[in-house]
Formats: sequence, C-alpha cells, structure tokens
Amino acid sequence: MPQDRASAVGANPAVASKTRMTSAERRATAGLAGIFGLRMLGMFIVLPVLALYAETLPGGRDHRLVGLALGAYGLTQAVLQIPFGWASDRWGRKPVIVAGLVVFAAGSMIAAWAPTILWTIVGRTVQGAGAISAAVIALVADLTRDAVRTRAMAVIGMTIGTTFGLSLVLGPALTAVVGVPGVFALTGALAIGAIALLAKTVPEPASQPPRRDSAAQWRRALADRELLRLNYGIFALHAALMALFVQVPFMLRDNGVPAPRHWLVYLPVLVASVVLMYPALVQADRAGRGRTVFVGAVAVLLVGQALLAVAGASLALTVAALVVFFTAFNLLEATLPSLVSKFAPPAVKGTAVGVYSSVQFLGTFVGAAAGGWLSQWHGASAVFGFCLVLTALWLPIGATMSAPPT
Repeated sequence: MPQDRASAVGANPAVASKTRMTSAERRATAGLAGIFGLRMLGMFIVLPVLALYAETLPGGRDHRLVGLALGAYGLTQAVLQIPFGWASDRWGRKPVIVAGLVVFAAGSMIAAWAPTILWTIVGRTVQGAGAISAAVIALVADLTRDAVRTRAMAVIGMTIGTTFGLSLVLGPALTAVVGVPGVFALTGALAIGAIALLAKTVPEPASQPPRRDSAAQWRRALADRELLRLNYGIFALHAALMALFVQVPFMLRDNGVPAPRHWLVYLPVLVASVVLMYPALVQADRAGRGRTVFVGAVAVLLVGQALLAVAGASLALTVAALVVFFTAFNLLEATLPSLVSKFAPPAVKGTAVGVYSSVQFLGTFVGAAAGGWLSQWHGASAVFGFCLVLTALWLPIGATMSAPPT
C-alpha cells in the first residue's frame, strides 16, 4: 500500500507539486533563515567567552553582573516580542524587521565600546530591543503554503540550532584574534548585512492574514493549552542553557582547557550532537511519532544536565555530558518553531509567535540572571539543580501534549 500511494503521488504532478516547495518559497525560506541566523549569531557568539572576558572589566568578577550581561538582551526581547509581532501584523513584516536590525546593530556597537561590565549590560540590553523573531517567523508563514510550512519552519529551527553550535566554535576562535569587543563589532556589521539580504532575497507577501484585534483572538493566542505547553518548554530550554553557560566556561578552564582553545571542545561536541540528533529529527514530523520524539528529547536533555552536575574535575565526562545535552538541545530547538506554527491560530499567528518568542527570551534572561546569582552565592551545584528542576517539570507538561497536526 505505501508503494501504491507513493506511485500515485509520483504519477500525479498536481499532488506532487503541492508537497514540494516552489522556487519562490525556497528562496524566501533560505533568505529569512539567513537573516534569523545572522541575528542569532550576534546573540549566541559571545556565550562561550563573555563570562571569562568579564573578569577583565571593572565589576566583572561579580557573577551576578556576568549573568546580567549574558541575559540582559533576553529581558528586552521578552518585553518587545509581542509589540513587534503586533506591529508586523499592523504595518507589515519587512519594515519592522529592518527597524529591529538597526537597533540590534546599535547595541552591538555599544557593547564593543563598553569600558565596564555595566556598559556591557547596557549594550546587551539595546541589542535585545531589536526583537524581530516573531516578525521573521510570521513572514515565513506569509510566504509559504500550509503544505510546506512545517518544512520552512524546520529550516528556521535548524538554522537556530546550527547557529548556536557554530557560535560555540567561532566565539573562542574569533576572540583569540579580535577580542570580545571585535566580536561585538562584527555582530553589528552582520546585522546591517542582514538588512541587505532581506531586501535582495525576500519578496513582499502577496497578502497577510486578516488583522483582528478582538479580545477573543488575543485570549486564544495567549491561553491555548498546546501553545502554553510549548511556551513553557522554550522558557525552560533557554533558561537552562543560559544558566549552564554561567558555569561551563569555568568548568572547562578548571579542567585544563584555556579559553582560546575552548573551540577544540565545542567543535567535536557540535559535530557529534548533530549526527546523533539527525535520525530523531527525521522521525519528528512523521504521523504518530512527533510527541514521542519530543518527550524523548526532553528526557535526554535531563540526562545531559545530570551528567554535567556530577562531571566535576573529569574533562571526559564534561565533554560527554555536553554531547548529550546539545543532542537534545539541537533537536528541541529545531522542532519547537515547527510545532508552534502547527498549533498557532492562523488569524493571530504573528501575535502567537510573538508570545512564544517573548517567553523564549524571558527564559534567556531568567536563566542567566538566576544562574549568575546562584553561582555567586551558592556555587555550581545550585546552578545545576536549578536546570534540573526546570527540565524535570517539562517532562509531564510535554507528555500531556496533543499529537501534533501533520
């Protein structure tokens, strides 16, 4: 029967054409994924180096301030994602994206100049004010058909995961050449380049969903049970990530790996995690398997955090724990945007995605701030305990999720 069905599809060009991306859809998806990637690269690339660089700045030995410097952009992102998503529904996606990229570039330049840890926090805060994630994801939805939208959203999700992995490698390598201020300046230049990419590769949408601002529509976007589950998930995922990166650079340094050589750890971790994650990613969008893959990834994430908590002075166990953690992290980062696009009400997709993005970046801020505070006053074990609790709560929340639409 599966062969007969495949043959029928192959013999019917009309059916096949509905399940393949058109050249315009491929171009728009690639362009927007590139913009998203350049934007997220500016956020992620300093994660593996900022905590150690902060020690060279006045006030930078206070881990509470280091946590704020890591996560400050998440607070302004969380506050502004919904307004940016709403503005993109009201005035158009592309003008909002351009404005956000300009603001991000300005924040990057402030952080590059910053003479103290407090000014670094200011720069990261301004970076976060360019809150374009919701507008970009909503524009992807505008420019793709329902039949191929999951693939388009998966491209965005995989771009985020890949960008994060590259950041772990490029951050330490570039810092050894141009320093952290140079890395910040480079991210500002990349944001300007993303504006050119938007103008050159991404068309204007032919139409956008009806603009309805009724209280019922807002309640549906904010209170949908499946979206609430996904919103908690992205909050926990990014809170745990940021809390861990208050601690992981110091773990590597204490285990004999100098900061300029951290990329030699992150590169094999990245490659191994992608290889291990890919088979599960292939299964995630198949009928009846999405929820199983999703919940399994959350469980693997929990195992990775537990291994990091007990790794201590063992470099080998630390590396193994990072492989487990990032295998799950990359899979979840790639699938969550696709799940949101499936469950979000079409008429308020921009608003619903804005809520999701806001919660994601709220998790970034809470995780970094809590991780810095816990590290300063209670040590590494408290940081790992915080991450384990967040993820343990996610398991039952994810397990009760409805089967994703296919």
